[in-house]
Amino acid sequence: MNMPLPRKIFSIFTVAGLWLQATAPVIAQQSGPAGINEARIQVSSELVLVNVVAHDKKGNLVRDLKKGDFTLLEDGKKQEISTFDFENVDELATAGPAEAAVSGVAGGALLGARKQAEPSLDARDRRLILLFFDFSAMDPEQINRSVDAAKKFVDTKMQPADLMALVSLATNMRVDLDFTDDKTKLLAALAAFNSGQGQGFENGSTGSAEGAAETSGAFSADDTDFNTFNADRKLLALQSLMQALGKLPQKKSLIYFSNGISQSGADNQSALRATTAAAVKANVSIYSLDIRGLQAFPPGGEAQSASLHGQSAYSGQSVLNDLSGNAASQETLATLSSDTGGKAFFDSNDFSGVFSQVQKDSSAYYVLGFTSNNPLKDGRFRRLKVQVNRTDLKLDFRAGYYAGRDFEHLNRADREQQLVDELDTQLPRVDVPLYAGAAYFRQDDAHYYLAVALVIPGSQIPFVTEKEKDNATIDIIGEALEGGKLRVGQLRDTVKLAVQSTQQVRRKNVQYNTGFVLAPGSYHLKFIVRENQSGRMGSFETDVQIPDLRKTPLKMSSVVLSSLRAPVATKKNGANPLIRDQLELVPNVTHVFAPDQHLYLQYEVYDAAKGKNPAPLGANVQSRTAKGAPAAKPAKDSIRVFTSIEFLQGATKIYESKPVVANEVTAPDRKAVIFQMDLSLEALKAGLYLCQVNVIDDVAGSFSFPRLPLLIRASAPSKPADYRPDGNVPRQRGDSK
Repeated sequence: MNMPLPRKIFSIFTVAGLWLQATAPVIAQQSGPAGINEARIQVSSELVLVNVVAHDKKGNLVRDLKKGDFTLLEDGKKQEISTFDFENVDELATAGPAEAAVSGVAGGALLGARKQAEPSLDARDRRLILLFFDFSAMDPEQINRSVDAAKKFVDTKMQPADLMALVSLATNMRVDLDFTDDKTKLLAALAAFNSGQGQGFENGSTGSAEGAAETSGAFSADDTDFNTFNADRKLLALQSLMQALGKLPQKKSLIYFSNGISQSGADNQSALRATTAAAVKANVSIYSLDIRGLQAFPPGGEAQSASLHGQSAYSGQSVLNDLSGNAASQETLATLSSDTGGKAFFDSNDFSGVFSQVQKDSSAYYVLGFTSNNPLKDGRFRRLKVQVNRTDLKLDFRAGYYAGRDFEHLNRADREQQLVDELDTQLPRVDVPLYAGAAYFRQDDAHYYLAVALVIPGSQIPFVTEKEKDNATIDIIGEALEGGKLRVGQLRDTVKLAVQSTQQVRRKNVQYNTGFVLAPGSYHLKFIVRENQSGRMGSFETDVQIPDLRKTPLKMSSVVLSSLRAPVATKKNGANPLIRDQLELVPNVTHVFAPDQHLYLQYEVYDAAKGKNPAPLGANVQSRTAKGAPAAKPAKDSIRVFTSIEFLQGATKIYESKPVVANEVTAPDRKAVIFQMDLSLEALKAGLYLCQVNVIDDVAGSFSFPRLPLLIRASAPSKPADYRPDGNVPRQRGDSK
């Protein structure tokens, strides 16, 4: 195993480090009235809440314990219980005449309230249940099954103490109904759901035809990047809900209707841990319900599916793949439930169990509050232990919590150690949004250059204006782990930003480009960034697979999308293949473009086969010729690699570029044919597209058709009077040099 050599590219447009890319404008908050100065003293005290359920030897709930009966320990040290409360939900549920009170008079604003507003919901002795419907990948049958299960519970099992809310996630997240006990409103909101809300975000193919249903298509699409985006948006939706639910100290139960979350490809794994930590902090227990129920996996596929490609239907591999895929999609749901004190319900067609479990777990419980006597804010996990002065009782409580963090009083050595600790912790901070993208390019059979781009929104960096310049400092640390264990590459850098304030950095993205030289294999990448004004930090984790291209029919690199080619000062390219002719292709990590931008694509084909095949008429032959000179005829024994670009929306082809053919190897030292495509997007309508790259080695008879999601955002409403699009199709420039 060869040790990787980190390669770092940092520069602003002028001096140091980072690329700035325009994003949507950010509206600044208005300041208060001039001339009013307020003396403000800020005192912060973090109250930690612990839910405790007590049972006797017969399993009955114990409701007569007092504050003095409990002893609370944190990491073995006794803590003073400052607040004590007993939530007796059953008292309202068994009050007899109160059953007629299920009329909608109870309830209030919680999910719909502003972030800083106090909730108007009275949740004392009430059971708070939130039904979260993840319609984003459900088929119509699964949507109807979810809604019917919820309707049955509301109609037959809902108790007077229950306050319920409805939230759905389809193309976006929506609060359909805030907390209420009105059955009529709940049933009406559930009836408003339709079976078409889940279309468009189901997981796509992974690119392998083996074991896939025969659809008469010419290839099997690789939608791994799209699947990654789909998984992250579900976790971020859950995390955003916790901010609203955390306004109330009572226990909240979230029932998550889902058909699985498959984490695959370049997925931000820290998002999962951040979601569970946010739920614990907000006192929310997640109960995951796999709405697919009990499934059967016939060897040849289901009756409504076509026959399968390959031999997997006869070897049993197709059943194993189905079982593995089903278990992988349930693993994330199980983690969400177990880490938040809830339970997961899988492989059952009876969905009533999850509702009964929620009611049982929140019938009667004690809420203990304390302020830790440990002053350190190191972000470490602190274990909790609750004891009671009666030996015949069994207590159920949370195992622990993560402490807060402080930055202001850390010295230089402590700040450096904080970065190292953050890199090693299992729950990194996500105060600063951080996005990343990675792409691999072959150097030789045993070495690949892995280009990595980190993106931070400029609005998240607190710039200090001095002498008409915006100044800020960012610390970056990262590592590459082979197999998730052995460190084979590391990165540590401090970037000082000093840009003209007229550049409006706060409306742009700050991008940091780096890279590693690695051998083929599986790697876990983790990066931590910290802005050094307030000490806020962000993290990104991803698993990256660098394939051994010797085993693939068509040897092809990653496809890099960009909207910017920027000059570099040095004439040496080093190992970075994205730098050619003193121009660097800056990767667009988000794949979001404006209509007036150009879409630049770069990808490489290695070890193209040679043969006596002249280029066909009408193809755009790319070879190195003098300007104005006629194109040279291809050699008798030459390569012949075709490429073109398509834009798809669903099953409709919106645009396809003219084919480009390469007849010579453009990077002989790496045996690479380099394609650099340039497309103007001005004639395409705003919307979400799948960008398909068609690559065919005509001599070898091999091909590849990778797909990447791409969003063209709407253009600004005002344009110059003389603006005219110059064609009905995008302008194209193709190059293989």
